[in-house]
Amino acid sequence: MKIALNNVGRRFNKEWIFRSLTTTFNSGSSYAILGPNGSGKSTLLSILTGSLVPSEGAILFSDGKDLPVEVVYQYISLAAPYLELVETFTLREIIDFHFKFKAFADGVDSKSLVSILGLEKAANKQIKYFSSGMKQRTKLALACCSDSPILFLDEPTSNLDVQGINWYRELIEQFTKDRLTIIGSNQILEYDFCDIQLQISDYK
Repeated sequence: MKIALNNVGRRFNKEWIFRSLTTTFNSGSSYAILGPNGSGKSTLLSILTGSLVPSEGAILFSDGKDLPVEVVYQYISLAAPYLELVETFTLREIIDFHFKFKAFADGVDSKSLVSILGLEKAANKQIKYFSSGMKQRTKLALACCSDSPILFLDEPTSNLDVQGINWYRELIEQFTKDRLTIIGSNQILEYDFCDIQLQISDYK
């Protein structure tokens, strides 16, 4: 998989969030999109996932042949603090629902995913009774354990304690090999393993 940007920019009203961004994201590599809160990291991620159109420039998605933006969602998984889980579902139900639309990664099924989460005792508990950390772990596990060639993570350790951060690092090590992984972050422990770093401030 490849995502190529050519002089991409995005503005809100008359203010440019970033401009003149030309770069390529390739499968098998991991990328960190860096900048302080409000700098445009999530905006760029939205463009890279095909959910937001650039104000200028062009973006090309390819898996050996060019892909129309309407089908890009089939190739990606995303975890972000602003994405909501269905609160009335139990953990088992949210897993079953998610994987109606995505395939499991190799070696993973519903039962083993609960084990990966370490939430066996909460498997039949409704999501609305989960702590913020449990919800974030669930979002990360659903994204990482999906069989998708592109993985997007926005501020992945939000609401995680030290134990949760260590769990996140293990999850990354286990499930990002050969994928195109793109992480939006301003916390070095979230991205220090990434091959390439991109500073949003370089494109203001």
